[in-house]
Amino acid sequence: MPSSHLHKRLGFFTRLLEDASPGDRYRFAVEQIVHAEQHGFDSAWVAQHHFHRDEGGLPSPLVLLSHVAALTSRIRLGTGVITLPLENPIRVAEDAAVLDLLSGGRLELGLGAGGTPASFTAFGYDVAERNDIYAKHLDIFRTALSGSPIVGDTKQYPPAPHLLERFWQATFSVSGGTRAGKAGDGLMLSRTQPRPADRPQASLPDIQHPIIDAYFEHLPREIAPRIVASRTLFVADNREEARRYAAVGLKRAAIGLAKGGHRFDSDDLDHLIGATDTHVGTVEDVLDSLSRDTTLPRVTDIVFQVHSADPPHELTLRSIELIASEVAPHLGWTPSEKPAPRLSLVR
Repeated sequence: MPSSHLHKRLGFFTRLLEDASPGDRYRFAVEQIVHAEQHGFDSAWVAQHHFHRDEGGLPSPLVLLSHVAALTSRIRLGTGVITLPLENPIRVAEDAAVLDLLSGGRLELGLGAGGTPASFTAFGYDVAERNDIYAKHLDIFRTALSGSPIVGDTKQYPPAPHLLERFWQATFSVSGGTRAGKAGDGLMLSRTQPRPADRPQASLPDIQHPIIDAYFEHLPREIAPRIVASRTLFVADNREEARRYAAVGLKRAAIGLAKGGHRFDSDDLDHLIGATDTHVGTVEDVLDSLSRDTTLPRVTDIVFQVHSADPPHELTLRSIELIASEVAPHLGWTPSEKPAPRLSLVR
C-alpha cells in the first residue's frame, strides 16, 4: 500500500452555501480565500453548481477565481470541480488559459463528470450519457490547451500546455482512480461517499484506499503523485456552538445526500456526523477524529471545507485560523517559506 510520508499541502474549499444573497455568498468566498492565504494555506478551491441554490452557489468558477487572483498573490486557485460535460470544452480551455496568465500561473483545474440529472436536462443532455460526454469533452479540452490543431490548422490562442500538468480528476470509484493514474493527472477524493449496499458499515477510508491503490498502480513512475482528500471540518473555540451549527446544517444536508445514496438511520447528531464523515468541535475533538482517517497519510493535499456544517461567515474565518495554527501542523503540514510573488501585469 504505497503511502508514506508525502509532503502535505493545505487547502481551503468552498461551495458557497451561506444563507445569504448571491452577492454576499461571493463576497464571503472571496474574503475567506484571502483570509486563508494570509494564514498560510497553499490552495483554495471552489465548486461549480448550476441552478440549485442549496447545492452550491457558483455556476461560473473561473470568473470568481479571476477576481480572487487580483486580490491574492501566492495561494493556488483551483476548481473543484468544473462539470465538463455541461461545458463547451474549447471555451473552458480558453478561459483557463487567460486566468492562468493573469494569476501568474496559479490555476489548478479540477474536472468531473458529475452534476444533477436536472442540470443535464436543462443543458439538453441525457444524464445517462454523461461519462461518454465527459470523455469526449476531455479529449477536446486537452487538445485545445496543448496548442495542437483542434480542426484543420485551427489552434487555441493562447495555448496553455503547462496546464496539462495541473489537471485533477474527481472520482468516487476505483475505475476513476485508474483513469486518473493512467493519464498522469491528480486524483480528487470526496469529503464523503455513499456506503456500498453490501458494506453499509464501511468507513470512508475503506472505500477510498482502493481508489488510491488503483491510482498508484497505474500512475507512470516518472510522474509525481498528486492526491487531494477533501474533508468536512468545522473547528471552533466552543464545542457546543460548533455542534449547534452542525446539527442544523447536517440535518438539511442529509435530505440531499440521501437522494444520492447515503443511508441515515436517525437524525441524531452523532449519527449524522459519522454518516457524513464530518469532523466538528474543538481542536482536540477534530484532531481525535482526523487521527482515525487513515487515507490522510497517503495524500499530498488535505483540503478542508466547512460544508455541510455551514457556520456563519465569521465562524468560518475563525475555523480557517484554527486549522492553520492548531490542526494542520499535526497532520504533517508546515507553512510555505516561499515569499509571495510580486503582483505584475501579464506581459
